[in-house]
Amino acid sequence: MLARLAVEAGFDWVYYESKAHIHCSVKSEHSVAAKTGGCFPGDALVSLADGGTKRMSDIVPGDMVLSSSADGLGPLTYSPVLSFMDRQPHTNKTFYVINTSDGASISLTAAHLIFVSDCTKHTLRTAFASDVRAGQCVVTAQGSRGANMSAVVSSVTQRRSSGLYAPLTEHGAIVVDHVLASCYAALNRPQLAHRALAPLRLLHGLLPLGSGEPGVGVHWYARLLQWLGRSLLPDRLFHPLGIEA
Repeated sequence: MLARLAVEAGFDWVYYESKAHIHCSVKSEHSVAAKTGGCFPGDALVSLADGGTKRMSDIVPGDMVLSSSADGLGPLTYSPVLSFMDRQPHTNKTFYVINTSDGASISLTAAHLIFVSDCTKHTLRTAFASDVRAGQCVVTAQGSRGANMSAVVSSVTQRRSSGLYAPLTEHGAIVVDHVLASCYAALNRPQLAHRALAPLRLLHGLLPLGSGEPGVGVHWYARLLQWLGRSLLPDRLFHPLGIEA
């Protein structure tokens, strides 16, 4: 049973020695991090409550960053970073670069969710970064708090960059390089993901947020949710990179 659960959880190599000893290994390209594919590069910038900016690679839990509601429809507000769902400073990855007509540009991995529309507020929804097309609109924040606007996507390109960072804010969204994105990935059900992370938000609400450098790798809770999602939901609901490397 434990060996089967290890395989289900994403380990590449499982050796059953005895009931008490099971040896497992996982390659980096086949880890949950590679499968979820939901991250920003280390050189991306977030906007802070004090008016400054901070590189994604320098964010720590407790930082107040520009955000919005989990559905993207709320006003811009500042939300604390609770933790990182994934943090791999030395990993190189291909990012989708979404450029807008007003000069904004955001880089995300393929399976990360971003808010898009048909350029009307009533059609705002989430889409995987790899599915965004020129002519659609994204939400940008080119000014002070609350100044969220719609900007037309002018082009979508790709680039390789260093670092994989998936910060989780209390509100479930984050403004990165002046563009509003979801904190969630792999499964295009951000409200479901937000509810599933309620216990983690509650835990962080009861405990003080650490001010030191966060750990490296995929958060244990993200691994658990990934495994549960794979077990309970059909593969068709996931981005292809959310179910296989």
